[in-house]
Amino acid sequence: MFSGVLALIAVLIFLVRFLREPRRLGNAVWFAVALVLTGLWLLGQLGRVSWLQSVVLTLFLVLALMSALVLPWALVANGVVMWRREGHRVANLLSLLAGLGLLAVFAVALTALWFGHPQWLVVVALSALLVAGYLAFVFTALLLYSVLYSRVKRRARADAVIVLGSGLLGDRVPPLLASRLDRAVVFWRRCPEALVVVSGGQGPDELKSEAAAMAGYLVAAGVPAAQVVLEDRATTTDENLRYSVALLGERGFTGRVLAVTNNYHVFRTAVLARRLGLRLDVIGARTASYFVPSAFLREFVALLVQYRKTNAAACFVLAAGPAALALLS
Repeated sequence: MFSGVLALIAVLIFLVRFLREPRRLGNAVWFAVALVLTGLWLLGQLGRVSWLQSVVLTLFLVLALMSALVLPWALVANGVVMWRREGHRVANLLSLLAGLGLLAVFAVALTALWFGHPQWLVVVALSALLVAGYLAFVFTALLLYSVLYSRVKRRARADAVIVLGSGLLGDRVPPLLASRLDRAVVFWRRCPEALVVVSGGQGPDELKSEAAAMAGYLVAAGVPAAQVVLEDRATTTDENLRYSVALLGERGFTGRVLAVTNNYHVFRTAVLARRLGLRLDVIGARTASYFVPSAFLREFVALLVQYRKTNAAACFVLAAGPAALALLS
């Protein structure tokens, strides 16, 4: 009964927050908390059928063990693929570093469990597991809520759409950016009177501005040139949003606005739009499967940095807890 009440309270809090403002980072945490508490309540209900409860618990433990064994190596493999296909940049190493980090945490934990001493090793292992558990929970919450947000907003209607740039290959539109433009074309066909703002400046290794290349791609796909608006100064997501909305404002536009990016980037873009005070929704385009793990990790790190004080405090408390208990004992 008590677990059911807690689950209901968590679900209600999440629903109220989501309906009031879906672009809040805290919604992801409440969504995960509601799922966990609801799952525990359902598991308690299965207690009336003991064998079924045992089966569910066994399956959960097997899946958890398999994830712990397979996930780090899968991340390492994805990191190698990213390094080969996307170039030798630090951002492309995130999945590799995450996989190696998990392997290191497991190695320390198993060593402490096997030997049971010295005490400092047990303290380090507990601290590492608590911090890793916190990061895993937050990452899972963001991942699940990002999927939910993308699904809810995927058919949002608007009078103008902003396509965020992501870089060119010389003067060519690469597949990642093409997927965003294709998503914008689908939207335009559904709302043929809408303006399409293409946003992106010219990088040092690019032969033209992203906006110019994106505009050419859209016109070739059938979008009238008169409905394509070029914003060719932005170099960050923040600038993509601010400059594009300002450009629409200069044209006297007062209608509803939608931004298009890739699916892994949707929620962080929505959170950023809220922080900037911009009233717009965000929809996502598909991303190559090999790119998704590293991309979501990149978004996760960016959100951790964006809310660095809260996350740093949580990690410090969790890391220092075992040491404090050891000193008190």
